[in-house]
Amino acid sequence: MEFLLKFKLSDHLYLRDPESSELGKSIVSNAIDLIDDVGFERFTFKKLAQKIDSTETTIYRYFSSKHKLLTYILNWYWNYLEFVAKMRLQQITDSTAKLKLILEIITHSDGYSSEMQEYDLQKLHRIVISESSKSYLVKEVDEINKELVFNPLKSLCQFIGEIVLEINPKFAYPKSLSSTLMETAHDQQFFSEHLPKLTDNKSRTQHKTYVLAYLNALAFSVIK
Repeated sequence: MEFLLKFKLSDHLYLRDPESSELGKSIVSNAIDLIDDVGFERFTFKKLAQKIDSTETTIYRYFSSKHKLLTYILNWYWNYLEFVAKMRLQQITDSTAKLKLILEIITHSDGYSSEMQEYDLQKLHRIVISESSKSYLVKEVDEINKELVFNPLKSLCQFIGEIVLEINPKFAYPKSLSSTLMETAHDQQFFSEHLPKLTDNKSRTQHKTYVLAYLNALAFSVIK
């Protein structure tokens, strides 16, 4: 199935909406490729400018810093996950089945695929696993948060939390569990691939399968 998704992201993240031009879309798309290739620490606007055969000044017309560009990319991804989750859960009435599918979606274990014209979802997922915490684990997080730039992540966790409450309306920690599941999905995938002794994945393969099994054990052991 081929389709094009457009999400309205916080205008505090950019100086010029990258969705407003082909150059802007190219900046985001190639930034995803480059961050996935070299990592966020080694990613620079100079390298990105060389990749798109342009200038750093051009990129700075869209984004004031690489941190805001990373947060823009991550916000697009959080919006995408919530969109897919809501779309796929429409025909499901059982709350337990809903949460199980959510866990499959956030670990990319659900087998769902789509072809989009701009962004590579597998690269986005790898960036989220290795780089997402760098968006908010910064000294200026409180000031950044006032600009509402973390709303897509909060919205996704709120949505997951609502499903948790469908399973157990008396559960006291739906948002905390939701954010824990999200972060654990990323951390355990990273550990399973690179620091396996921090996990119980004895096979050291089938990383997504292992993480999904662990998330199910974690979620359903505390909800009920």
